[in-house]
Amino acid sequence: MNTQDLDKKLVAASEDGHAISPILPEGIKNYLIDIDGTICDDIPNEEPERMLTAAVYPDALATLNKWYDEGHIIFFFTSRTEAHRDYTETWLKEHGFKYHGMIMGKPRGGNYHWIDNHLVKATRYRGKFTDLIEKQVTIEVFDDEKDII
Repeated sequence: MNTQDLDKKLVAASEDGHAISPILPEGIKNYLIDIDGTICDDIPNEEPERMLTAAVYPDALATLNKWYDEGHIIFFFTSRTEAHRDYTETWLKEHGFKYHGMIMGKPRGGNYHWIDNHLVKATRYRGKFTDLIEKQVTIEVFDDEKDII
């Protein structure tokens, strides 16, 4: 699916009579999925020759392809560099992953804190890929109760 096809899923949005960035229809999610250590063996950028032989995590393959088939958007968001794109696309294709695109060059080192004007949900991978469940947790947020200057 190309970018134009993805854009067809978007719904116009407005705030106070002004257009704002479009959103996906209710029930459709934009999944940003890490690669190394999340859908396959953890391969560092310093050892790209191992990328083609990384073991796939079968539960990740099944779950992501199911989400794709349900109409969700699947993008891989990886710390691999542009130099690794061909290896990565070859590996994904050989293992049968369905996806819409890939964003290379995610900062390395973990401890991510994403700030965005759209709703962001995050799930830490801990060795098992399953359907998502709802759970009450404590998160860090902006103190938007204070007066804005």
